[in-house]
Amino acid sequence: MDKSKITEKFSDYDSIESMSTEELLFNINNEDAKVADAVGKAIPQIKKLVDQLHQDMLQGGRLFYIGAGTSGRLGILDASEIPPTFGVKNRIIGLIAGGDKAIRTAVEAAEDDRGLARKDLSKYNFSSKDALIGIAASGTTPYVVGGLQYAKSIGSTTGCITNNTRSPIAAIADCPIEVIVGPEFITGSTRMKSGTSQKLVLNMISTSLMIKAGRVKGNKMVNMQLNNDKLVKRGINFIIDELNISPEEASSLLSKYNSVQEAINFWQSEKGKPDG
Repeated sequence: MDKSKITEKFSDYDSIESMSTEELLFNINNEDAKVADAVGKAIPQIKKLVDQLHQDMLQGGRLFYIGAGTSGRLGILDASEIPPTFGVKNRIIGLIAGGDKAIRTAVEAAEDDRGLARKDLSKYNFSSKDALIGIAASGTTPYVVGGLQYAKSIGSTTGCITNNTRSPIAAIADCPIEVIVGPEFITGSTRMKSGTSQKLVLNMISTSLMIKAGRVKGNKMVNMQLNNDKLVKRGINFIIDELNISPEEASSLLSKYNSVQEAINFWQSEKGKPDG
């Protein structure tokens, strides 16, 4: 164990197995409470990356996340939520060392293959127009290092999210993000505070990009996919609030256009026409 890494430092707690349930929960929560402040300190780094990614997307580029284990799963989770939430497909893509099988179970040695990320990216015709964010709590995962090196070599924008300082992936990335959450409650268990911090940063990046791309109106997900009753009802309420019309009118508009944004646009354009 490399205790020079913050993510590998011994926990501030000992004899964890002898704690009561209440003590366990209180102490885990006490550590979790430190995460948001750590992310807040990294906002200048996050801003730099988001602004660059926005410019890349305006030019037609896509955003890729790569990681192994928890980090890879978190990237896939964030990417998979973009189409239903914002109605944008195939613009943010998550890859994990070991492929889809690794989403549920560990794939032996996949994260140690430095050349594997290049192969995975090539399946998507990854190019200099696209951007790559490597996610690794340690900042040393060979799969992530190799992917960033490849992306950098072809002129792509590169970023990273890590929980150590002065890591290899931060040295490669154009826009590194270092979120220093401190030792984990269970020594080295980076699925805990480190993983939570990565989820928060990914939320910030993708949500900000979608807002800047015009996929949100006011504070509403007007481009969400209406694929269940709950979301249809939410869409109707959005239209009512935006246009100040009756539920019946809102429901009719949404049934006709199957899109909150298109329904609002149509109604506003029709109301803007002169009489006669």
